[in-house]
Amino acid sequence: MTPLGLKIRELRTRKGVTLKEMADALDVSSAYLSALEHGKRGRPNRMQVQRICEYFNIIWDDAEELERLAALSHPRVTVDTAGLGAEATELANRLAQTIRKLPQAKIDRLLAELRDP
Repeated sequence: MTPLGLKIRELRTRKGVTLKEMADALDVSSAYLSALEHGKRGRPNRMQVQRICEYFNIIWDDAEELERLAALSHPRVTVDTAGLGAEATELANRLAQTIRKLPQAKIDRLLAELRDP
């Protein structure tokens, strides 16, 4: 699941609507919306994020937060370390190799470090 997918599911559950109801309102398939929630689909474009904001009546800071979550929600990330030091390249490669094995506590610690450098 992606950060955006988690947020959409939370908003949808809070509003009490089904996946199909929301998909119909957004004029997308429920399969697409499900894939978006589960992180099996790439991040939506800006227009789709705006439509989701309109659907949930999200404005201002909350809309910016949803856009930020969308930007952080690509399920297949490419890290370009060209021009960086060997340590940066090693870090990117080690993370790619071990991310599925990392315990949640370690992921939380790494994220906290990266969020507040």
